[in-house]
Amino acid sequence: MKLHLLRAKLRAQRAAKTAAGNVAGSAAIGALHLARKFDPTKTADFFGALVRKLGPRLPEQRIGRANLTAAFPEKSPEEIEAILAGVWDNLGRAGAEFAHLDSVWDYDPEHPEQSRVEVTPRSLELFEQLRTDGKPALIFASHLGNWELPAVAAVAHGLDTAVLYRRPNIAAADRIVEEIRSVKMGQLVAAGGTAPFKLAQALQEGKHVGMLIDQHYTRGVDVTFFGRTCKANPMLARLLRQIDCPLHGARVIRLPGHRFRAELTEQIQPVRDADGQIDIQGTMQAATSVIEGWIRETPEQWLWLHRRWR
Repeated sequence: MKLHLLRAKLRAQRAAKTAAGNVAGSAAIGALHLARKFDPTKTADFFGALVRKLGPRLPEQRIGRANLTAAFPEKSPEEIEAILAGVWDNLGRAGAEFAHLDSVWDYDPEHPEQSRVEVTPRSLELFEQLRTDGKPALIFASHLGNWELPAVAAVAHGLDTAVLYRRPNIAAADRIVEEIRSVKMGQLVAAGGTAPFKLAQALQEGKHVGMLIDQHYTRGVDVTFFGRTCKANPMLARLLRQIDCPLHGARVIRLPGHRFRAELTEQIQPVRDADGQIDIQGTMQAATSVIEGWIRETPEQWLWLHRRWR
């Protein structure tokens, strides 16, 4: 009898979770569709202010505060709170901009002075090299600024790409997210068991593979990030070991006046062992160190709200 009741309870819990997921998914779809009906800049301002106000009431506020305090022990509590406010603002803006991915990227190489995005001259040189050298490449990014835009920028200017992404847990939301992303993001590869094979195939076809590498990965390799050990997904380095190709980092950060700056790093040399093989841990550390340097420049634009250290 007890087993019967337990099974019934588990079924009820699953049903409630599914119902909640459907409601949340419907809400997400409605919010994205609604956001698309309004001016992108005004919508970003609105969602930035809204999330800046509501975010501190969520449990993630404590996670963010603890992360920042450990990463920047020299900063005062007031400075930490100011950074956190910026984190919530950036998250709200990024969410609003996601609904307008087909129009937020605004860079005209012929008239850069009239563009919403600025690109450093060296980054333009590096991008042209990637576009014309006939080689595949691996490009990593982080949850910094607007982290969706590097992939959008690549396709907008003629780079053949494949992008790794993580599906939302809610199926209904997943459909509209994939629909929006597919507009200008090249080939989309969902994270999962087959992702490494699909990405390796994309590299073999000469594509440029992009991925975010700054979140916790339980089966990852140890790297040092802001002085503390955390786990990094080794997929980037493993792909590099399998298919030797150029490695770069990419970021799109916010500037005042609703503007952005896009940058590519110089080619990053992977770490190799005594036999000349790609060292997985060492290479992931090199990429992680680049990301740490970015974050130190604009800490209010990185997503401190997840448990990076565990």
